[in-house]
Amino acid sequence: MRKPIIAGNWKMYRTIPEGRSLVKGVIEKLAGFDEVEVVFCPPFTCLSAVKDLIQGTSFGLGAQDVYWKEEGAFTGEISPLMLKDIGCDYVIIGHSERREHFGETDQTVNLKVKAALAAGIKPIICVGESLAQREAGETESLIKRQTELALQGVDAAAIPRIVIAYEPIWAIGTGKSAGGSDANEVIGLIRKTVAGLFGNEPAQQMRIQYGGSVKPSNIKEFMEQPEIDGALVGGASLEIESFVEIVRYETKV
Repeated sequence: MRKPIIAGNWKMYRTIPEGRSLVKGVIEKLAGFDEVEVVFCPPFTCLSAVKDLIQGTSFGLGAQDVYWKEEGAFTGEISPLMLKDIGCDYVIIGHSERREHFGETDQTVNLKVKAALAAGIKPIICVGESLAQREAGETESLIKRQTELALQGVDAAAIPRIVIAYEPIWAIGTGKSAGGSDANEVIGLIRKTVAGLFGNEPAQQMRIQYGGSVKPSNIKEFMEQPEIDGALVGGASLEIESFVEIVRYETKV
């Protein structure tokens, strides 16, 4: 049985005091609730403060990006060893905003995935298609290719430690979201692709999330699908009440 994982990607929002307030509020409202693994992914500046607050709890800490070298003359970059040192459990890799605005490619995603795993950090690998690609009928081939290239050279034993997030680009920050059955179909394709590379058992152990305008009003629709194991949440993770409602999708807050 795969334990659901819901990660809040804060993007470039929240100062340290704001981040502390957000995390404290979520922790307080989710006290004793452990049916879902919850991961906070704040900006680099907030990582240490969030780590202090979640110390000794079941909450996880994730970064939003990483470089693939352990150290070196790479001004502005953060290495996997640095993230491990600060206490990160997870790191988001290949988010569509990184691909679109900062030149991330399938090849650099793969380098980062392997570097994170080597440092003992679990990658959350993002894959997804644009609206134009979807309308051109390219979703299946694109998702398959992104998945295969992201996992190239990865050992099968590491697959259960990896999370993949299917995030259709056309649904990120737009208020639009894929329907539950549509998302389930694509996530099923991802799992089938992973099974083709590494075998069925690792593929069944891997958790695959949906991301793209996830909110309290639609989370249950996604979580009822058999292939969907959680959500990568953007804007709704920045407000205590909405994020808690998403985490507790099967209960009243």
